Amino acid sequence: MSQSKSTSIDLSVNFQEINPGFTKQEAAEEANRCLFCFDAPCIQACPTGIDIPVFIKKIASGNVKGSAKTILSANPMGASCARVCPTEELCEGACVLNHSTKPVKIGLLQRYATDVAIQNNEKLFEPTQKNGKTVAIVGAGPAGLSAAWELALLGYTVTMFEAEEKAGGLNSYGIVSFRLPQAIPAWEVKQVESLGVQIRTRSRVGKDISVEDLLKHYDAVLLTIGMGNVPKLGLSGEDLDGVMDAIEFVKSTKTKPIKTNLFGKKIAVIGAGNTAIDAATCSVRLGADNVKILYRRTVDEMTAYPFEYEFAKQEGVEFRWLTAPVRIIGDENGRVKGIVCIKMELAEQGDDGRRRPKPVSGTEFVLEVDAVIKATGQSRYIELVEQFNLKHENGVVMIDPSRFQTSNKKVFACGDVIFGQGQGEAMVVSAAQQGKQSAYGIHQFLNESAADPGLLFQINKEV
Repeated sequence: MSQSKSTSIDLSVNFQEINPGFTKQEAAEEANRCLFCFDAPCIQACPTGIDIPVFIKKIASGNVKGSAKTILSANPMGASCARVCPTEELCEGACVLNHSTKPVKIGLLQRYATDVAIQNNEKLFEPTQKNGKTVAIVGAGPAGLSAAWELALLGYTVTMFEAEEKAGGLNSYGIVSFRLPQAIPAWEVKQVESLGVQIRTRSRVGKDISVEDLLKHYDAVLLTIGMGNVPKLGLSGEDLDGVMDAIEFVKSTKTKPIKTNLFGKKIAVIGAGNTAIDAATCSVRLGADNVKILYRRTVDEMTAYPFEYEFAKQEGVEFRWLTAPVRIIGDENGRVKGIVCIKMELAEQGDDGRRRPKPVSGTEFVLEVDAVIKATGQSRYIELVEQFNLKHENGVVMIDPSRFQTSNKKVFACGDVIFGQGQGEAMVVSAAQQGKQSAYGIHQFLNESAADPGLLFQINKEV
């Protein structure tokens, strides 16, 4: 990546996908490394249960379209997940070849199969005959799209309500383009629409359409509303020009031509999750001279994936562990010029099992920075949850985990809106799986005497 200070550089180049996929020959060679295990541990390690040996065997035999169908049958977000899943912790981490050589590159093979389907504009599945029942899905991110896919294949008429200009949620707006090009989630959205799902964008439930209308006109409602912007830090100087929300910052690189540049700037990112990493690496690619991530705990407690952490270090991002912001300093024009920090130490464990950080007296210091990016978690859509009159804890919707049903029997929920309180992990692949499971829960609710929904699901998606 160019580090030129010239403001004439085309910044969009820095946001092109960084990792090349397999060629046809490379894919065939890697596919033939697979042992096609019976009761394969890689399947067990995949949250969506993709039949990995089957899709790899189809690549090896030249049936790449069939491979893509196998992948999407289990995970409608399979093209995105091929790029953003922590495969080294999941499927590849479980590969039996880890014991003797190196694991099969399952993620790259999954990407190869889905990329070929995208390039060939394949239509992989056909709409199913409608059963006369309707479902509304609030939010068109990975969880909602996955649920819509399953419900459509089960015969439901599905309408999705998305507040943003386009569907895709996190995949479209929240993951940097050099890891997940926008064309990938756009293709997945089209695949869902091809099954007859209607997606109404720029339709904010609670404003453009009332909760009462949804509950009245649909047989079931699924909430997949995710989370909101980064909350206030409560620091002096937080309202200065140059203090940014990491979610909005990353989104700005994906929704418009890239005009903003950070050439010669010094950036501080507060937080150490995946969003913080994305904000930091985006800053580097926008030309920043120095980017520091400030985290009040240590590397062992950071929530970012290991591969994200390694990538950030390769990009030149500096990490300041056991460092917490105290206040943000501005110049006479109201712009950020520095951030006062204090050193921390870890004390006793909290309820979450992690040791609590506490400040070390007398260790305050100042970092000169031109901008501060907040990446310390996201707020909840509590007002909308309460409009549905659902039981929740600080915006985390309570569900029956057996079928993702809320305290209102007609309303179901999955994805980030239930993340917390021990409910799963905040990964795209987990959201996709929860979308599937909630679809089966809705199917059971609307057809209590119907056959096993898993069986119906298989019948509708024969590959």
